[in-house]
Amino acid sequence: MEPITLTTDRLLLRPFTPADTDAVYEACQDPDIQRWTVVPSPYARADAEFFTERLSPEGWRDGSMYNFAVVPREGGPLIGALGMNRRTGPGLYEVGFWTAKEQRGRGFMTEAVLCAARWAFTALGCDRLEWKAETGNDPSRAVALRAGFRMEGEQRSGLLNKGVRRNAWTGALLPADLGLPGTAAYVPPSGVSAAP
Repeated sequence: MEPITLTTDRLLLRPFTPADTDAVYEACQDPDIQRWTVVPSPYARADAEFFTERLSPEGWRDGSMYNFAVVPREGGPLIGALGMNRRTGPGLYEVGFWTAKEQRGRGFMTEAVLCAARWAFTALGCDRLEWKAETGNDPSRAVALRAGFRMEGEQRSGLLNKGVRRNAWTGALLPADLGLPGTAAYVPPSGVSAAP
């Protein structure tokens, strides 16, 4: 897929470029990002170069992942990263994200997740957007809840992070949750609403 840019009232979600390497490197020095996400730890400049110069462009080219730099719409520093990763099965994607330490608590990532979800549902044919985080990652869970994800439980040994299996919280967002049609019919179990 040709890389695209998405916009919200406050944000641009655009493909990463080599010019973002320094900002990614600096943000990923945060111990919380290294602890709760799958970025390498310690995080070297070569890791940032690999992410901005190879992994992100190749994901767009082969359609396996769409990584966005989240930045202020009117210009400014990197707010965070958001990725939409294709999963096994038609219409399945997973969202992942991190927010730079100094940008947290302003609702930026919730806004970015909602924007990217709408795009996934309308442009990628996504019928189910999954979120997963290690049990205990309360900030990530708060973003998912504010974006409308329904928590579906905890998976034992559901996440592999830096060679260690950990329990994971899971949730999902469906097109109907945002008032959008899906590409395939969804029939919830009897007595269960398809939308919140």
